[in-house]
Amino acid sequence: MARSIPALIRAAVADAGDKTWLLTPDGELTYAQMLERVERAASALRERGVQAGDRVLVTPRNTADYLLSWFALMEVGAIQVPVNPKGSVAEIAGFVHQVEPALIVTDETLAPTVDAAVAEAGGAVGHADVSALYDTEPDGRGPADIDEYDVAVMIPTSGTTGRSKLVMQTHLAYVMAGEGFPHWMQLTADDRLMTSLPLFHINAPAYSTLGSMYARASLALLAGFSASTFLDHARAFGATEFNSIGAMLEILVRQPRRPDDADNPIRRCYTGPSPDREHQLEIEERFGFEIVCGYALSESPYALVWRHGERPYGTLGSARQHPVLGHVNDARAVDNGRVVGAGETGELELRNPVIMRGYYEMPEETAAVIVDGWLRTGDLVRVNDDETYTFLGRKKEVIRRRGENLSPTEVEAVLERHPDVAEAAVIGVPSDLSEEDVKAFVVATPGRDPDLAAVHAFARGQLAAFKVPRFIEVVAELPHTATDRLAKHKLSTERTTAEMDFDAPRGQSPRS
Repeated sequence: MARSIPALIRAAVADAGDKTWLLTPDGELTYAQMLERVERAASALRERGVQAGDRVLVTPRNTADYLLSWFALMEVGAIQVPVNPKGSVAEIAGFVHQVEPALIVTDETLAPTVDAAVAEAGGAVGHADVSALYDTEPDGRGPADIDEYDVAVMIPTSGTTGRSKLVMQTHLAYVMAGEGFPHWMQLTADDRLMTSLPLFHINAPAYSTLGSMYARASLALLAGFSASTFLDHARAFGATEFNSIGAMLEILVRQPRRPDDADNPIRRCYTGPSPDREHQLEIEERFGFEIVCGYALSESPYALVWRHGERPYGTLGSARQHPVLGHVNDARAVDNGRVVGAGETGELELRNPVIMRGYYEMPEETAAVIVDGWLRTGDLVRVNDDETYTFLGRKKEVIRRRGENLSPTEVEAVLERHPDVAEAAVIGVPSDLSEEDVKAFVVATPGRDPDLAAVHAFARGQLAAFKVPRFIEVVAELPHTATDRLAKHKLSTERTTAEMDFDAPRGQSPRS
């Protein structure tokens, strides 16, 4: 059984070399053509001095070139550090400073941003244009000698202008995710998976990409998610399965109804969090596909999923297991050191062979979440009597917006750099699309009257779009604890007349 990403790829090519594997709006590649391009890119990376164990920063857009550059890095034995291509100069500079990459793989459009980031970080690292990697002739060296527990990817849990928690994920984690996903979703070689999820997350690479490959199926890669064209793409590509995170399904549901909504080839959708029973059945009836719910996180691609033949509506399912190895994953909920039972609430913990190696160069943070082999997820769940778990909320202070995790502390630090802002507190507030929106409470610098539009524009210039607060409100003071820490639990998540809504519809005042 394949224990590394290159080994999994080669096994698939040996079985299905002439079959179409990848489809994009720009063309198609068979399994064999894919590997030939990967070998070219691997040779180009070696020519640029990349060696086994080197860290390589990548700004992956959803294109064939970027996807195959990941495979090429795996061939070389390097470690990919994928960052949001929409990240600001300051954010990318933070990653350059933190990981000291041997090379940055980017594209012509992003090259000026990358160069500015390298200069800001005070580094001398060069960059390679991703499309140019495929101009090199294969050197015939084949994949590096890789151990299954070698780190394959260091994925940021959130972009940052300082130090980010970089999750060290192993080859084994990706391989087992690829082996497990077709089983959990009951997919076969006749299926065509479609993803619009970003390549700098774990979902699209581990589940859709490697899952399609392990099943000897096909993969349609979209540049991004567009609700108005999503079903048309599914029809054009003959897609039978797709993955949804965050508000994707809800945005799709809010599209105007069409008589041909259910006239599409999709039969399965994987999503989380879970809709309630009534809403899920409405979605399934309208679009004609079945929804399977689950839960995972960057720190462990093996977490929870619905069991075959069971539809425990509103839950995230039971512990995921392997189709060949059997029982490999344990889940439990813990409250104050006590494992809780049915009907009780606790923090979800996981134990399996594909838990992260840790956070890069953060031993204390790693030790705080991996204890005696159990991963503390930071998410609160209710234990059900059928061994399923219902998600209740996040114990850790991370806001989930537009399918992304963001750190309130980072946003606060940026806002407090504006001369009008003396102090800021950022919280998640209810969103009409599911997940959360971001609200900032700011205290004015003495003697200044904050121009909130200018503060918002300043934040846009420093942060990726999903981190920029939708709502900003000026307050006289912020609540603090006895030890002078922000008491954010005392801040209201309700809409107020004092806040400004920067996502207000065109023509409508941003002032509530």
